[in-house]
Amino acid sequence: MDKNMQTELEAAVFRRLVSHLQQHTEVQNIDLMILANFCRNCLAKWYTAAAIEQGIEMNYEQAREMVYGMPYNEWKDKFQNEATPEQLAVYNQKQQAKLD
Repeated sequence: MDKNMQTELEAAVFRRLVSHLQQHTEVQNIDLMILANFCRNCLAKWYTAAAIEQGIEMNYEQAREMVYGMPYNEWKDKFQNEATPEQLAVYNQKQQAKLD
């Protein structure tokens, strides 16, 4: 496989991942952070960094809109739930373990 084909495949996979996350709004960012150590906001940060590396002007909020499929505040109002004390405890324990 040549580099161009690899890049096309990776882009298609990324688009599918973003679409999947947009369709599954029941999956909360805290769940993603606990299970995979990344969330929609991480994807937006990576998206912003990649754009800047390519000389494309993009800010974090623009990238968030690309990832969430709508402005972040709108998504948050519609779909984000408060993290439960149990979720926060697991997340904090996981973060602490990374520091140890």
